[in-house]
Amino acid sequence: MRSLSKMFVPVVLGWAVTSSCVAQSMFRGNPAHTGVYDASGPRELKGIKWKFATGGKVLSSPVADKGVIYFGSDDHNVYAVDAETGVQKWKYSTWGPVASTPAVSDNVVYFMSYDSKFYAVDAASGKTKWKFTTEGDRRFEAKGLDGGQPRTQTYVDAWDMFQSSPVVAQGMVFFGCGDGNLYALDATTGALRWKFATGDVVHSSPAYDSGTLFFGSWDSYLYAVDAATGQKKWQFKTGEDPLVHNQVGFPGSPAVVNGVVYVGCRDSGLYAVDAASGTQKWRFDNKGSWIVVSPAVVGGNILFGTSDSGLVHLLDATTAKPAFDLHVTAYDFSSPAVAGGVAYFGLMNGTFVAVDLKTGKQLWEFQTEVSRENLGFLMNADKTLNYMMLFRGDFEQNAIGVERLFTIGSIASSPLVMNGTVYFGSTDGYLYALQ
Repeated sequence: MRSLSKMFVPVVLGWAVTSSCVAQSMFRGNPAHTGVYDASGPRELKGIKWKFATGGKVLSSPVADKGVIYFGSDDHNVYAVDAETGVQKWKYSTWGPVASTPAVSDNVVYFMSYDSKFYAVDAASGKTKWKFTTEGDRRFEAKGLDGGQPRTQTYVDAWDMFQSSPVVAQGMVFFGCGDGNLYALDATTGALRWKFATGDVVHSSPAYDSGTLFFGSWDSYLYAVDAATGQKKWQFKTGEDPLVHNQVGFPGSPAVVNGVVYVGCRDSGLYAVDAASGTQKWRFDNKGSWIVVSPAVVGGNILFGTSDSGLVHLLDATTAKPAFDLHVTAYDFSSPAVAGGVAYFGLMNGTFVAVDLKTGKQLWEFQTEVSRENLGFLMNADKTLNYMMLFRGDFEQNAIGVERLFTIGSIASSPLVMNGTVYFGSTDGYLYALQ
């Protein structure tokens, strides 16, 4: 990791964990998706506590309930693993990759698969409780995407790598789908309560706060929907680039704190939107670089990473004034987890870092084995990505390049912090537990 472009300003930071940030059984730690954990993580890296091998990429983020870690893999399975030992308790097989982060509530595990089904599974046994069939999950696509030729050709976006992760509230489970809908199902029976249609793929994970769901769509709108009825409260239009068709929509998910929705967009903006009215409070311009991650919101500040710019930003939540810009060595698609004043996140070059948020010092760095093996090949000696080797300079190599990038153990999974250990997945097929 390179040096900071600005000095940290400790007086801006108040890293107290709020009382609403204690659940660890769904994406980003709680229904509001703040990314904050009431836990301690490793300030010094002792090493790998254990690692668990799957048969495919792990883009899903781990969640914990009663000492068990639950997560999905591209090998079509969802796994239940003992948090202390890494020993498998069960696995549940679907007919498609699982890039959705499970939610666990009342001893039931909920998740989406690319087989277009949504599942409810008994947390203790791994047995099916019910299934729900959507209208069909798919990735975002557009004509002339990312400069592809011919411009009339429709291309699938290889960077649309996550599925929507469910949130459980009010006796229902809510999730988005590539069919363009946000679904509300009865959490006990799986019966459809309502669905809300948008104009395109919904892989953003809905955040829940005070009876309202907040989520983005690839149609470039941020939505607020009444959780009980599915009625739209407001929609907020973000920017887009219709010429190139690659700077549009929401691959990431909102966080909601103190009546404000914070969300990043492919138009390179980080938005603060009033949760009640849908009115923009401010927009931070990342100058052409995507914001794929979901921001962490803690102590009056917003923490989030970016893609091409290689920057991790800390902003004042009220004014959007930067406290610091942290330079990292690769794209950041791993939504940060904050615990005990430390930020944990992974990078697409297969490294995982811990940063002290009061001093601005990197505490430690971990690198996957396949990432180390690619130094001087798909990665440069300083751990930056070798773009010419990865993407070969044209769009037709883009999808192949993304898959090639995954071979270096990219970390896009959002970390879970619990009992002095940090857990995360990698595209090398492993779930890691570091202490």
